Amino acid sequence: MHKAALDLSFQTRAAENVIARLTLYSTLIHPESTTLILPEKDYQQDLKLYQHFLYRTDYDSFFLKDRMFKFCQMKHIFEILDKMRCLRKRSTVSFLGVLVIFLLFMNLYIEDSYVLEGDKQLIRETSTHQLNSERYVHTFKDFSNFSGAINVTYRYLAATPLQRKRFLTIGLSSVKRKKGNYLLETIKSIFEQSSYEELKEISVVVHLADFNSSWRDVMVQDITQKFAHHIIAGRLIVIHAPEEYYPILDGLKRNYNDPEDRVRFRSKQNVDYAFLLNFCANTSDYYVMLEDDVRCSKNFLTAIKKVITSLEGTYWVTLEFSKLGYIGKLYHSHDLPRLAHFLLMFYQEMPCDWLLTHFRGLLAQKNVIRFKPSLFQHMGYYSSYKGTENKLKDDDFEEESFDIPDNPPANLYTNMNVFENYEASKAYSSVDEYFWGKPPSAGDVFVIIFENPILIKKIKVSTGTEDRQNDILHHGALDVGENVVDFKQSRQCVTYLRLGEFKSGNFEMSEVNQKIPFDINCIRIYVTKTQKEWLIIRSISIWTS
Repeated sequence: MHKAALDLSFQTRAAENVIARLTLYSTLIHPESTTLILPEKDYQQDLKLYQHFLYRTDYDSFFLKDRMFKFCQMKHIFEILDKMRCLRKRSTVSFLGVLVIFLLFMNLYIEDSYVLEGDKQLIRETSTHQLNSERYVHTFKDFSNFSGAINVTYRYLAATPLQRKRFLTIGLSSVKRKKGNYLLETIKSIFEQSSYEELKEISVVVHLADFNSSWRDVMVQDITQKFAHHIIAGRLIVIHAPEEYYPILDGLKRNYNDPEDRVRFRSKQNVDYAFLLNFCANTSDYYVMLEDDVRCSKNFLTAIKKVITSLEGTYWVTLEFSKLGYIGKLYHSHDLPRLAHFLLMFYQEMPCDWLLTHFRGLLAQKNVIRFKPSLFQHMGYYSSYKGTENKLKDDDFEEESFDIPDNPPANLYTNMNVFENYEASKAYSSVDEYFWGKPPSAGDVFVIIFENPILIKKIKVSTGTEDRQNDILHHGALDVGENVVDFKQSRQCVTYLRLGEFKSGNFEMSEVNQKIPFDINCIRIYVTKTQKEWLIIRSISIWTS
């Protein structure tokens, strides 16, 4: 091929990839976030590379005048994009983000150009290996819509048509292990730990991601023999994404000084999960990610549904039901296409669980939202990487059924002196957090006012923590109230009935609905004696009848 043609092809493909990455930076801007993208270094490198394309090209010799005008527009847009990182007003960031996305994909086509040798070297250093891979172009050629599906033709290894959208999809990706195989036990645990009613609301998608077709055939045979009725019912689907859709997996960047085979393993794993997420985007309302060596707690779906209900009206990206890796991470299904694109774009940079953390932060969920006890436990003894020992366990896991409280919607109020941001609402949340106040005085109150009157089956209040065992309510009582009236800017109950006293900092009572003759509007924690210790209310749990 003629050298000029080679230069043109090289530059065109390089420009497309740089623009694709810079476009991702802009599309991940969230209205609640003033941060453009992580990592900062990659953004600056791509911006620098774009400027080389812009300034080191001979416009007079190689570009039509109308193309010159569009390149000038692009230059101006990237100057704005760089300044966006410093803007404080969220509304401005959101508007400019939309503007950048629109203008980036104007009808821009490089008809002819050349790249100096020094610029080629910069491209090789800054761009990743995918510029040299036709398979990469095949997979990544269209990033104009990061909320759209990735164009992959899946092979259905075991499936019947999905008749309706479910509440929850459980996604598993599995490869051949050198030692041990836990996939069948994991699938068995999912189904056995679910009730008949829960089975109607879940679907399990297994991605057999190994390129070894003989292993896949054996696994499909085992799965169909053991779980044929679940496949027929549309609850279990087994798929495979062909190797031709994968980017090149050799010669990748050795971030964190990982050995090459480790980099290849974790990079392929990112792509495995990306293709799995892409497939599951429209199968249910929610999606939970598991590994292929996991044991489930009893009625985990019911527990998840209760948590989702308790967070209604609250913004969240990821809910965590295990503290290990990417086990038990719950997402809205509408976020799956973006997450799939994100894993593909940065597949060689870092392990999957690290990328999931960055994704959550980019979509403006600053803090981890994790629930205890954990619903899923790692049970594998040998890792899928080289068969090395992996005895990691989640010590917050409880296999037997546990009863997550209902905690109906309510407003909370206290006249105690709150410490920093440990506000009252944190005691009523299912998340692992708490209320913390300075020493309370006799007559201080902590009040829960329900949006609607309720019948209560059980109440449990716990104070103090393991590391602050003296920050309990030493002298207090719990009251229930009725007849809500408006007082200035708040609502309060007019009458209260005392249920009992706190003992060793805790209060628990069952069959409340049989002891209280009215629907309850309020619950009040009442301090009966001044104490010199601070007060932590770790959790307030309410079960309705």
